[in-house]
Amino acid sequence: MLPEKKQILVVDDEANLRRVLSAQLGRDGYEVHTAEDGEEGLAFLKEHHIDLVITDLRMPKVDGMDLLRAALRDDPSRPVVLLTAHGTVDNAVEALKTGAFDYITKPFDQNEVRVVVKKALRTRDLASADATRDVSAAQPRGGSDRFGIIGESPPIQELYAILERVADTPTTVLISGESGTGKELVARALHENSGRRDRPFIKVNCAAIPKDLMESELFGYERGAFTGAVASKPGRFELASGGTLFLDEIGEIPNEMQVKLLRVLQESEFERVGGIKTIHVDVRLVAATNRDLKREIAAGTFREDLFYRLNVVPIALPALRDRRSDIPHLCTHFVAKFNARLKKSIESIEPEALERLASHAWPGNIRELENVVERALLFADGARIRLDDLPEEIRGGATSAAGASLPLVAAAADTSAAPSTPDGLKEQVKAAMSKLERDLIERALKQTHGNVTHAARLLKISRKGLQLKMKELNLRERDAE
Repeated sequence: MLPEKKQILVVDDEANLRRVLSAQLGRDGYEVHTAEDGEEGLAFLKEHHIDLVITDLRMPKVDGMDLLRAALRDDPSRPVVLLTAHGTVDNAVEALKTGAFDYITKPFDQNEVRVVVKKALRTRDLASADATRDVSAAQPRGGSDRFGIIGESPPIQELYAILERVADTPTTVLISGESGTGKELVARALHENSGRRDRPFIKVNCAAIPKDLMESELFGYERGAFTGAVASKPGRFELASGGTLFLDEIGEIPNEMQVKLLRVLQESEFERVGGIKTIHVDVRLVAATNRDLKREIAAGTFREDLFYRLNVVPIALPALRDRRSDIPHLCTHFVAKFNARLKKSIESIEPEALERLASHAWPGNIRELENVVERALLFADGARIRLDDLPEEIRGGATSAAGASLPLVAAAADTSAAPSTPDGLKEQVKAAMSKLERDLIERALKQTHGNVTHAARLLKISRKGLQLKMKELNLRERDAE
C-alpha cells in the first residue's frame, strides 16, 4: 500500500502564486489545497487534516499572524511557514518568535521552498508528541499539574524536585531519555517556569536539518552568502535571545558544527554565515538526546568538551515501563483530551483493559500510549473502553520488569461490583496498582536477598526512587550491602 500523501494548505491572496506553489509541491508528491485569504484558510483547517500550512503574511480579512496563532492553538506540532516580501521581514521574524516554523522571502527560489517544506514535514514527523502538555481538569486527585507533567511515581517526584531547583535559572540542561518520554515537555516546563517565560521558546530538531544547512539554521546568514541567499536571515540563536533555545536530538549535530556550538556556549557570541559582525546573545540552552553521548564520545562522534558544557544539569527521563503506576493517570488524561477533540463521551476504561495497558512494555513510551488510547476511544461503542477495543499487541499481555507476569488488575482488586462513577474506578485502580507495586518490590527484594541497590537495578528505577516507594508502601528497608 502506498504511503499517504502529506497534506499542505497554501493561503495567499495572489492567484498566480497559489498556482505556482500548487504545481511545484504537487510535482514533489504532496497533496496541495489552497485558500485565497486567511478567513477561508481558517475554515479549511477546521474541517480537514493538514500537515503543513504555507501562508502569506499580509492578507485581507484575516492576516497571516492571526492564521498562525489559530493554527498553533489547534495543533501546536503543525508547522506554519510564512511568505513575506522584503519590506515585512521584521514581521516575519516576530512570527518566528510567536511559533512559526520558518519564513520564505518573495520572490523565492523553488529549491528554497522545497528544502523548507521537506524540513518542516520531517520535523513534524520527528517531533515529540505533546502527550502530557495540557493537563485537564480530569486529572486524578494527588497528581501534579505544576509543570504540566502527569504522574505520582517516584521517578516523576524526583523530576519535580529537579525542576523546582533548576527552572528559574540560566543553567544549561541536558535531557536524556528514550523517544516518546516527554523531553520537549520538560524543556517547555523549564522555560515556562523561569523568568524567561514571556520571551521566545525556540525549538530546533537537529535530526531534521541537513548537515550542510545546520550552520545557517542555527546562526543565520547574510545576503549573498551562498546561492539562493537573496536576503539576510537571523538564525535560531538570534531568535531565541532573551529566551530559551531547545536543541532536540543534539547527538545529530555534525562534528564540525560542535566546535562552533561550543564557542557560542562559552562566549555567547557568533557570526552569521557570510558575515563579519559579531552578534551577542543571551540564550538559555536546553538540549535533549535519546543517544548515549558518553558512548558517542568513546566512538569519536561527539566532543567531550561540548558534552561537559551541555551536561551542567542532567535530567534522565524514565521510560514508561519504569513508571507503570502513572499509566492510569495518563489514561484518564488522554480519555478526557480525546473526548474533547473527537467529540466522544467515554467515561472510563474497564479494569481488564487497564491491566493490559499497565502491563504492556511500551517501547514507544508515552507517545505510544497516547496513540493507543486515541485509537481505542475511536473504536469504543459504549461508555467505557473495553479490552476488545485495544490493539491486538496490547490484548496479548506483557511481562513486568522483574521478569514475572503482572497480575490482573481485576484480580488485584475486588471487581465483583463495577464502580458506578469514574472516581470510584480511579480509587479502585489506585488500590490495585499499589498492591501490584508492593508485590513487584517484595519479589525483587526477595530475589536480591534484601539488597535495595540491586533490587532497584532489577526494577530499572533509581535507588532513591525505590526507597521513596518503599516508604510510601510502608515496606521496611533491608539493605544487605
